[in-house]
Amino acid sequence: MCQIKSFVTNSKSKPSVTINMNSVPIALNKAAMRKYEDLEIPCESILVAYVWVDGTGINLRSKDRTFDFVPKSNKDLPIWYFDGSNTFQASSDNSDTYIFPEVIYHDPFRRGNHLLVLADTYQYNYQPTASNHRKNCTLVCEKGEVEEPWFGFNQEFFLTTTDNRPLGWPPGGFPAPPGPYYCAIGANKIVARDLMESFCRCCLYAGVRINGINPGTTPSQWNFQVGPSPGIKAADDLWMARYILSRLAEEYGTVASFEPQPIPDWPGNGTFVYFSTKDMREEDGILVIERAIDKLSRRHGIHINEYDANNGADNTRRLTGKNGMPHIRDFTAGVANRCCSVRIPRQVSEDKRGYLEDRRPAANADPYRLISIILRTCIFDE
Repeated sequence: MCQIKSFVTNSKSKPSVTINMNSVPIALNKAAMRKYEDLEIPCESILVAYVWVDGTGINLRSKDRTFDFVPKSNKDLPIWYFDGSNTFQASSDNSDTYIFPEVIYHDPFRRGNHLLVLADTYQYNYQPTASNHRKNCTLVCEKGEVEEPWFGFNQEFFLTTTDNRPLGWPPGGFPAPPGPYYCAIGANKIVARDLMESFCRCCLYAGVRINGINPGTTPSQWNFQVGPSPGIKAADDLWMARYILSRLAEEYGTVASFEPQPIPDWPGNGTFVYFSTKDMREEDGILVIERAIDKLSRRHGIHINEYDANNGADNTRRLTGKNGMPHIRDFTAGVANRCCSVRIPRQVSEDKRGYLEDRRPAANADPYRLISIILRTCIFDE
């Protein structure tokens, strides 16, 4: 779902009024493009799509640029710019906003030598924009590098029509309650498996460390996992996976929605965080995990403010104590308990080492913010 928060485009501040902008779907003849796919392109010409997070902190934008060489790293690519007044990141009278290329991926849509590059956004004075949380996350990860932190993410989302109705739901009604759909098979339970198979292959081709996919607890809901990876890598991969998914959904005529609570009183969407340090992964690491959980409990409110794109407002609709989720007011933890704020997986409890899972973050949470606050709490004792 395209979550545009305001019609005003001349403000640097984050929009505050939610307006869902929906385009009318137009059935183009996609077969018409096939006669152009085999056009010979000069060997030295490649296209690079610069991808960045816009001022909503939720949506991704991209623009393409042609180069006459094959970049080997992000340092081979130039700093570019875009019109920040149309992305809620600058005013119209000072609109040029910089994008710094950071992480290169193979382009699964164009293939060949063509690339995707995840980019940071900076204001006219070269200060990070309000939605650039990668800059701070990089500094925090460098500071905590000695502890060898690893992160992984489990991303939930809905596939919807362009008017925000979940795919596969009966017109004007609701499907059977959650239960038959999780990790299920069958056309009467599963929607868009072909899209998700394509998504998984695209991520592997691009270089995203995707760990798995599975159907969620309601029709049209899916999960995918990235990581575990050291430091900031999993966050970079999550943002690029979201981009690839949204592009693929566009080709299939559907929308990937990261809305935390798309349907009231039904299961919502989260971004569950898997976190460990070197000491947690070693013998008797369970003691370190339990200490980290105690630290998380003491800063529950601070974390809630970081755990969705609207500083806790989205999670008030999702973390209600229902549908297998904790209540936003309470911090809870338990072994193999998915109704808790933080879960210790069964195998971790038995092995007495491993990782913890924080289930509080919403689907639209910024993984850079998640990594930063978890490191600050669990490693730096802030």
